[in-house]
Amino acid sequence: MITKRIIPCLDVKNGRVVKGVNFKDLNDVSSPVELAKYYSDNGADELVFYDITASFEERRLFTDILTEVASQIFIPLTVGGGINTLEDFDRVLKCGADKVSVNSGAIKNPDLIGQAAKKYGDQCVVLSVDVKRVDGEFHVFAKGGREDTGMEAISWIKRCVEAGAGEVVVNSIDTDGVKKGFDLEMLKAVCEVVSVPVIASGGAGSISDFTTLFNEVPEVSAGLAASIFHFGEVAIADLKKDLDKNGITVRL
Repeated sequence: MITKRIIPCLDVKNGRVVKGVNFKDLNDVSSPVELAKYYSDNGADELVFYDITASFEERRLFTDILTEVASQIFIPLTVGGGINTLEDFDRVLKCGADKVSVNSGAIKNPDLIGQAAKKYGDQCVVLSVDVKRVDGEFHVFAKGGREDTGMEAISWIKRCVEAGAGEVVVNSIDTDGVKKGFDLEMLKAVCEVVSVPVIASGGAGSISDFTTLFNEVPEVSAGLAASIFHFGEVAIADLKKDLDKNGITVRL
């Protein structure tokens, strides 16, 4: 069985890590540099760094903090926020990112994914999709979950993977920060249409939520979470021991 990855997520606003519920009511958590180093030293398989207001504020991602974060960690780093051009990809990769996550930039310019995959390789291009149910249909949201694009999410994800996205992060706005478990229905729908790694994001509240995720949707490659790790509710080492005990392959 393929090794499942555990990925903490740093949502960064004004140079600080923040966390909210359903993408709203953001509270200050910590310094991204300190938190990144802690996760790198304590069993995280990868790290995701999102500059969460870059697209909404229509500015470029904070590269000074990113460079410092990259210099402190020894695990793969995925970076997103305000990625709209190939130049943005280039800048973030030069700061030390291993993969670049694109969301609103791909919605504005669907050719960006194909262009980036051609230049940097599929493995470098991560499609991040903020998805919410609207009248019973999965819709893609832009600008940090603020704007309903009206696009149906599953077909959008399939199209972007066909264009060259080598990995997909599925962020469920409905379950974000609620801590009642991952959005299994949404994840199953995505896994049915793509063959690249899918990362589940939004809803983790306990160790058992990860066990349920990997058992119920075995195609999912990784579980991503923020608040339960940031606030010390779940230690990554404890989570991995429990997953291993339940027959789920992880890097111990």
